[in-house]
Amino acid sequence: MKVVLSIAGSDSSGGAGIQADIKTIIANGCFAETAITALTAQNTLGVRDILNVTPEFLENELDAIFEDIRPDAIKIGMVSDKNLIKSIVKKLKQYNAKNIVVDPVMVATSGSKLLSDDAINTLINELIPLADIITPNIPEAEVLSGIKINNVSDMERAIKIISKLGSKSVLLKGGHMINDANDLLYYNNELTWINGKRINNNNTHGTGCTLSSAIASNLAKDYDIITAIKRSKYYLSNCLMQMLNLGSGSGPMDHGWNFKEIKIND
Repeated sequence: MKVVLSIAGSDSSGGAGIQADIKTIIANGCFAETAITALTAQNTLGVRDILNVTPEFLENELDAIFEDIRPDAIKIGMVSDKNLIKSIVKKLKQYNAKNIVVDPVMVATSGSKLLSDDAINTLINELIPLADIITPNIPEAEVLSGIKINNVSDMERAIKIISKLGSKSVLLKGGHMINDANDLLYYNNELTWINGKRINNNNTHGTGCTLSSAIASNLAKDYDIITAIKRSKYYLSNCLMQMLNLGSGSGPMDHGWNFKEIKIND
């Protein structure tokens, strides 16, 4: 069994963050490990509080993981403090980590800000250059590229700018009223559109976490980057199509749609 490590924050409501990552990794046939960067008090309506771990504790988590059950791929999500990002970079280099997926989480689905301003430069200058793929959405891509994205042409211009930050590939997620859930990949100096169908579901809490964790899982299983993305989009689409409706805000998805009910012979 392939092993995937999620380095991210805990979501007390279970729809995003570490909780979404664990569910996704298991549903995609891998073993899940976690290094928690922060505790969040949140629900479908927003984030109430964030409690970061210390850099020393995070480094201990990562040492414990790499010294025993080494991951085949790594997904990095919410890291809101620059010193924590530096600790992650230090350990990724120390252990020569492979298949690194960075989801540059800056804003929650609810609109709550999750990344401090002084952490953005550290993310851009130190972590992104280590990534095999980064998966920004439109608002995140605007921050990373420094341009406003209003249409498909803007997406193509922005992704080329973002690619210069040093990651091996960039997946710019569509949506946000620009197109019909079509994502744009920049890899090996080529642009590739990976099409998807928009699903009319307002409960989208944790979609970014889920997609990046699924990509990490498929990379761990040795799929090439385009196949890994297509398989991950298929999984995410099915999570949304279940039309799970929990909570009063932007609710979570059904990560376990592909699990069948266990039948026991009496």
